[in-house]
Amino acid sequence: MADFISGFWNMYVMGLVALSILFCVFVLVSNMTKREPGEVKLHGHVWDETLAEYNNPLPRWWLYLFWITIVFGIVYLVIYPGFGNRNADRGEHSQYYAEMKAADEKYGPIFAKYQDMDLMAVAADPEANAMGKRMFLTYCAQCHGSAAQGAKGFPNLTDDEWNWGGEPDTIKTTIVGGRMGVMPAFGAALGGEGVKDVANYVRSLSNLAHDSLRAQRGKEVFDTNCVACHGADGTGNPMLGAVNLTNKSWLYGSSEATIIETVTNGRQNQMPAFQEFLGDAKVHLLAAYVLSLSKEQK
Repeated sequence: MADFISGFWNMYVMGLVALSILFCVFVLVSNMTKREPGEVKLHGHVWDETLAEYNNPLPRWWLYLFWITIVFGIVYLVIYPGFGNRNADRGEHSQYYAEMKAADEKYGPIFAKYQDMDLMAVAADPEANAMGKRMFLTYCAQCHGSAAQGAKGFPNLTDDEWNWGGEPDTIKTTIVGGRMGVMPAFGAALGGEGVKDVANYVRSLSNLAHDSLRAQRGKEVFDTNCVACHGADGTGNPMLGAVNLTNKSWLYGSSEATIIETVTNGRQNQMPAFQEFLGDAKVHLLAAYVLSLSKEQK
C-alpha cells in the first residue's frame, strides 16, 4: 500500500488529471463554430446514400454547461488536494491523521503503561486483556474468527500448536513483521501416484486412516522431498513456518483429497505486518492477548 501512495503515483495521477482537463478544453474549442448567415452547409458526411448532416454550431446551453463543468473541476482540484498537498488540510487524509493524533494523545498513556511490562504479566492483567481483545476483534477476527479458533487457511490461536513458534517474543515478532508461509507445488515432480503415496504417508503420521502400502512408498518420497522443511519425523520447523504433520491441527483439512491438493498445487499464506499501523504499545497488548488465548487452554 505504501508503494501505491508514493510520490510517483501522486504525480502520475496529477498528470493524468491535468491532461484530461486540457483535452476536454481542446475538444471543446476545436468544435466551436459560429453560425454563418445564409444557407446552412452540409458536413459532407453521407450515410445510407442520401442521409446527410448539417454543419450547425453546438447549442449554446451545451457549450456553457461544458465550460462550467471544466471550471468546476479546476476549482475543486485547487480547493481540495487534487494537485499535491498544497491544501491538504482540507482533505480526508488530513482529517484522518488529525483524528488519529487526537486519539493517540488521549489513549496513548493508557497503552503505554503496559509497554514496558513483560508479555506474560500483561497477558495475566484483566484490564490489558480486555483492551487486547477489543483490538483483536477489530484487526484480527476477520481471519482468525471472533473466538480466535481460525478457519480454513487461518490458524487456530487457542490451542498450543504454532507454525512459527508460540514463545511470547515470537508471537510478538509475528504481529510486528507478519509472516509469509509458502508450501511449494510438487504435482509435476511427483506425478499423480507419487502425490497419493505421500498423502497417505502424511496421514499415517497423525494416525489417520491410510493405505499402508501407499504410505510405505510415500515415506521414501517424503524422505527425499519433504524432510528439509518438515523434518525427518514430520514435526516441522518453526524457523521456516513448516507445520507439524504429526498432530491433528490441520490448516486446510486432513482428508486425503485435501492433502493431495496441497501437495499437488502448494499453498501460500500471508500474515500482514501490524507494526507500522498499530505502533509498539498496541502491538504489545495484542501479542499479550494472543498469548493468553493459548494459555487459557492449558
